[in-house]
Amino acid sequence: MEDRIFSQGVNAPSEGLLFSYRGILYPATVSSPETLEALKSFETRSDDVILAGYPKTGTNWLEQMVRELESTDAKYTEEEMKERINAEKELETFPRLEFGDPEIYERMKKLPSRRIILTHLPPDALPPSMLQSKAKILVLVRNPKDTAVSYYHFYNDMPVLPSFASWDEYFAAFMNGKLAWGSYIDHLVEWNKYIDLERIMVISYEELKEDQILGMKRIAAFFGFSVCEEDFRRIAEKTSFQAMKEKSKETHGKFGDIIFRKGLVGKWRDFFSKAQNEEMDQKFEDCLGGTKLAAKMKYDVYCKA
Repeated sequence: MEDRIFSQGVNAPSEGLLFSYRGILYPATVSSPETLEALKSFETRSDDVILAGYPKTGTNWLEQMVRELESTDAKYTEEEMKERINAEKELETFPRLEFGDPEIYERMKKLPSRRIILTHLPPDALPPSMLQSKAKILVLVRNPKDTAVSYYHFYNDMPVLPSFASWDEYFAAFMNGKLAWGSYIDHLVEWNKYIDLERIMVISYEELKEDQILGMKRIAAFFGFSVCEEDFRRIAEKTSFQAMKEKSKETHGKFGDIIFRKGLVGKWRDFFSKAQNEEMDQKFEDCLGGTKLAAKMKYDVYCKA
């Protein structure tokens, strides 16, 4: 499926790669306005495991960790595991909630529980059932400067997205929300409104990089997964960035190298000019200064020159 999307992107004219829905841009090769309309009627189950994060905040990494934690807790047999993977393949479900054709949500009803659902959408774009149900949502955040740099490479390497001629041109688009999935700062502002809800937990990419096992223990406790010490260590090894990069060809096809690039913290220093640094600092302060989400993200630790 990934390779089919890849070749569609290679052959598409760049002006047709994005479409706008409710003022936000999305990639046309993987979604459509009709799909996003159909998404409104999506039925969330109370035991759905929902992972949300803006593009390039580490959602592929988080997904692998959570899948490993969930299957360890569920103790699936090899046969059950195969059945679950095959169900996703047969029903042609996509790696993100907002991807696919408008009939995707009907097909998703046939997936066995606990469904692990990923999305790049902010809460105001999610189906109403998702915020009204008892399902728990884990929100992943990453410092905006590294997110911007990672998304820049992704945009230029990914055939399903239009390329930018320069970092400066891209930076202006990032700051103005003229990218697929819109403004990252707006995305954070929206999630900050939900930070006190018991069934929503925020975790940062940086804290997972600092101590992955501790981060996974928090995730397991949040979702109610029972995992022993030995399993945490095993999963941390299996889902290290390097291990996932090495396996990315088989897990993500032609997208593997593009998705798992460097995975480092602090690479933004190689790209941001002094003026861009100040612009981002000011915008973050204006929009999120003093919020619980800003404290969680440790902006001063990761984003100050």
